[in-house]
Amino acid sequence: MYQKITDENPYETPMMIYPAIHYTMGGLWVDYELQTTIPGLFAAGEANFSDHGANRLGASALMQGLADGYFVLPYTMQNYLADQIYVGKISATTPEFDKAEVAVRERLNKLTTIRGDKTVDHFHKALGKIMWEYCGMARNTESLTKAKKLVSQLEEEFWKSVFIPGNANEMNPELEKAYRLEDYFELAQLVIDDAMHREESCGGHFRTEHQTQDGETLRDDEHFMYVAAWEYQGHGQPETMEKEPLVYEHITIANRNYK
Repeated sequence: MYQKITDENPYETPMMIYPAIHYTMGGLWVDYELQTTIPGLFAAGEANFSDHGANRLGASALMQGLADGYFVLPYTMQNYLADQIYVGKISATTPEFDKAEVAVRERLNKLTTIRGDKTVDHFHKALGKIMWEYCGMARNTESLTKAKKLVSQLEEEFWKSVFIPGNANEMNPELEKAYRLEDYFELAQLVIDDAMHREESCGGHFRTEHQTQDGETLRDDEHFMYVAAWEYQGHGQPETMEKEPLVYEHITIANRNYK
């Protein structure tokens, strides 16, 4: 495939790698059956850490997706599903179910009644461009501040100008995309907030204010030697961070240098 695209033999000439945003991601913890810490939730391909961790090179990512899909999940997911035969039907007549159903219907009806003049794809592409330009492989305080403002403005415009044909009572791919895109706005703000908080350069997270004289990443292990998760507090509310210190017993921490 690579040779057809570039007219170069990768066995003879090193492959050209172009950085993409997914290279900045880490991976979810999974067991040997690719199941996460949440029973029934499996993470396959690039989403897990199993074979390559955060090493998101194109060929490596493809290999992990193929390996998980062809050789792992068909023989492991069935182990979980086999036990579900003993699980009875889950009741849908509970206050929690009713509350969730009402919330979803209100959200869908709100989206279908906007009737603006721009497609969902228009906003999706605009959001992607903002994140790529100002919160991509390299970012700084100025670009992140601009990204946060632009995402907020775009989300505001989305709720005024998006157009979704059809209604919520039929198969509606555009409505499904809009429903997901609403979550993407929230996720984009979280990514920006997290990038603003981390005042260092480490791995795929490169803050241009924090680099060595040679242009390499400059870590701040004194203040950021931890793994963290952000807890959702509701739409428009600031998230709260939960930290867990990173403790290394058998390796020496050192800056990565590609030169």
